[in-house]
Amino acid sequence: MTAREAQGAGSVAASGAAPDRDPVRGEPCWAPGDAPGDAPGRATTAAPAPRISGGLTADVAVVGAGLAGLSTAYHLIERDPSLDIVVVDARHPAAGASGRGTGLLGPRVGPAIDRAARSFGPSTARRMYLASVAAVERVVALTEELGAPCGLRAGEQIVATRGADGLASLARQAETYRALGLDVPVLSAAAIRERVDVPYHAGLLYRSAATLNPAALSGALAAACAAKGVRFHDDSPLRGLRPGSGAAPTELLFPSGTLRARKTVLAVNAAAGSLGLPVGTVLPLQVHAVATDPLGAEARAALGGATGTAVVNAMSLAPYFRLSHDGRLVVGGGRAVHLPGLSPDRAAALRTATWSWLEERLRLLHPSLADVPVSHRWSGQIGMTLDDLPVVGHAGGHPDIWYIGGCCGHGLAMSVAHGAHVAHSLVEDPSAAHGPATYPWHRDQAPRVPLTARPARGLLRAYLNSLDRAARRTP
Repeated sequence: MTAREAQGAGSVAASGAAPDRDPVRGEPCWAPGDAPGDAPGRATTAAPAPRISGGLTADVAVVGAGLAGLSTAYHLIERDPSLDIVVVDARHPAAGASGRGTGLLGPRVGPAIDRAARSFGPSTARRMYLASVAAVERVVALTEELGAPCGLRAGEQIVATRGADGLASLARQAETYRALGLDVPVLSAAAIRERVDVPYHAGLLYRSAATLNPAALSGALAAACAAKGVRFHDDSPLRGLRPGSGAAPTELLFPSGTLRARKTVLAVNAAAGSLGLPVGTVLPLQVHAVATDPLGAEARAALGGATGTAVVNAMSLAPYFRLSHDGRLVVGGGRAVHLPGLSPDRAAALRTATWSWLEERLRLLHPSLADVPVSHRWSGQIGMTLDDLPVVGHAGGHPDIWYIGGCCGHGLAMSVAHGAHVAHSLVEDPSAAHGPATYPWHRDQAPRVPLTARPARGLLRAYLNSLDRAARRTP
C-alpha cells in the first residue's frame, strides 16, 4: 500500500468496486450519484481543491481531511480566526474512514468498560466513558451548529448477544457499569424485541447514541472551515517531513511542492506506518459493509424505524446494523483484513467473500429481508492499536507536531473530540492553570509490533482469522 493510498482518515484501501455487470455499487450508500460532474469515489460534492504546488507557508498545517483533521481545523479557526490554516489530503475530504464508515454514533472509547477499569482504575474508566458520551452529544450539537442535518437519527444503541460468550462479556460489563454508577441498563430478550424484532438473548442499552451520514458531516465541516478562510489542497499525498527546531518551521514534502508551518497536525490514522511516524503501531485493517435498497414499512418498523435503535453484536466482527435516514438497512462486520503484503487478487477475493457473508447474515435478521435487494457494498480502513486506545499526542515527542489516530473502529464521535482537544492544546496559554482534561489516549505512542517481520505478520493474520471464525459461529 502506498502512502497516497493510505494517507489520512480520508485515504483508505481501495473499495474493490464491483464489475460493470454487477448492479451493486462498490461505494457507500451516501456517496454522490453518477450525475455528470460527480467525481468517481468522492464522498462529498465539494469542488476539488488544487494540489500543493511550489512553496507554501501557514501557521498551522493539518494533514488528513477526515473528521479528526477537519475537527482540528474547525475548532482552531473558531478559537482564533486570525490563524492561517491549511488542510491537505492525499485525495479529498472524507475519502476514507470518515466517508466510508457505517455512521454509528455511540459512546465507546478504548477497551470495554470492565477491561478499562482493570487497566486504568475505576475512576479513570468512569471518566473515559463519560468523555465518550460527551463526544456523542457534541457531534449531535455540531450538526445543528453547522446547519447540516447529515442524516442524523437520534436514538439508542444496543450491544446485544445470542451466544454464551457474549452473555458472559455483557455480564462483566454490566456489573462494572453498576459499580461505577453509570446509566447503562441491561435489556432482556423481551425488552430488545420491543425495539427491534430480532431474537437476541440480552443486551446493554446506551441511551446517548445516534446514527448519521459521516461523509455529510465531514463535508459540512469542510465547508464551514472554507467559509472561515481555511485553505484546502487535494490530491497531495505527504511524502515526508523535516521537523522544525526553535524558530524554524516544520517542512512538509509533497510531490509537487512543500508546505512550511509553525504547527503541524498529522491526522493520518493508519498511514502512520507507511509514513514512518514514530507513534507506535497503528494497524491498517480493512473492514466491510453493505446496504439495501430503502425498506418497506414492515421491515422498517421491525428494525428500529420507530426508535432509531442501532444494534451492535457483543462479539467482535459479528454483524451489526442500523437504519439510514432514508430507510436503508446498513450492515457492517465480517473479516478484518490486514492488506500490506497481500496480492491484489487475494485482497479482492477476501472483500467479495466478506460482502457475500454479510448479505447472507443480513437476510437472517428478519423474514421481511429475505428478498430485499442489496444496493451498495464498500470497504474502508480503520486504525487499530494493540491496547484498543487511540493515540493523540506529539509525534516523536516534538512539541510542534501532533498526531491523531488509532480510534479502533470507534472514531466517529471521538475523532471530533480528538480534533477539538488538539485545537485547544495548540492555542491555549501553556501557563494557564486549567488546560484540557487528559485521558489515557493522550499519549505520544501506542505499543509497537514489528510488522516488517514475516512471522509477526503471520501471527497477526492468524489472529484475525480466528476472530473471523468466531464471528461466523456467532448465532
